[in-house]
Amino acid sequence: MLLNGERVRLDKEQSLYDFLRGLDYNIDRIAVELNYEIIPREKFREVVLTEADVMEVVTFMGGG
Repeated sequence: MLLNGERVRLDKEQSLYDFLRGLDYNIDRIAVELNYEIIPREKFREVVLTEADVMEVVTFMGGG
């Protein structure tokens, strides 16, 4: 799988939610594009990842 342009190996079948939590992403502060489609946060637990997926994760940062 490609994650933000880097090859990542999936050790087991897992949901998008579990994958992101395993990488310590704050689910409330990110947007996910999977295979060129924005995935709504409420669907993260339903989407199952595969080795063929291409994912971009964008983290929202506060500032001023």
